[in-house]
Amino acid sequence: MSQDLRIVLIEDDDILRMGYESLLSDVEDFLVVNAYSSYDLAKKHLEADQPNVILLDIQMPGTNGLQALPFIKKTLPNAHIIILTVFDSPELVFEALTMGAGGYLTKNSSAAKIIDAVREVSTGGGAMSTNVARIVMHSFQKNLNSPLTKRETEILDRIANGQTKPQIANDLFIDQETVRSHVKNIYIKLDVNSKADAIKTAKEKRFI
Repeated sequence: MSQDLRIVLIEDDDILRMGYESLLSDVEDFLVVNAYSSYDLAKKHLEADQPNVILLDIQMPGTNGLQALPFIKKTLPNAHIIILTVFDSPELVFEALTMGAGGYLTKNSSAAKIIDAVREVSTGGGAMSTNVARIVMHSFQKNLNSPLTKRETEILDRIANGQTKPQIANDLFIDQETVRSHVKNIYIKLDVNSKADAIKTAKEKRFI
C-alpha cells in the first residue's frame, strides 16, 4: 500500500481553511497533517509535520506567502508548494514560480482542480489555474524589445483591462502615487498623451 500524501494548509481565512481541510481529508490517500492561519504560526511546526505538499495563501497577517516561500524551501527542500490565492497578477505569479512554488491556483479553482494539483505537484509536475496558465503563456508571446519595465507593463495591462488607479494600487500592494508615476513614465516611453493612445500603441507593438 502506498503511503499517504502528507499535506499542510496555511490559510488565514478560517472558513476557507476548514473547507480545504475537509475537502482534502476526504481523499483516500491524502492526510492533512496540520492547518495553520499564518506562516508565523506554522514555521515552528513544519519540520515535525514533514509535509509532501503545502498549500500556501499569499495575503496573511505577519509574514506573507511570498516572503515565506524561501524559508519553507530552505527548511523543507523536498516539499512541494502550491500557492492558493485570490491574486493572479503576472508579477505575483512569476515571483512565486521563480521562488520555487510548484503550482499556482486561484481560489475560484474547483475542488477537483485542487485535488488534481496536489497529486500533480507531488510527482514533480506544475499545476496552474487556467487563468494563471494564460498569464504565463501571454508573457512569452510579448515583444521582448519593449521599452517598458515589467512593472509598467503590468500596470498598462491592468489599465487596458479597465482597472482604475486605486484598484491597481490595491492589487499590487503599492500606493496610488507610485501608480501615477509609472503611468507618467509609460506615456513618455510610448510618446503618447492619453490612456487610449497608450493602450493602442502598446497593443499594436505587442508590448501588452
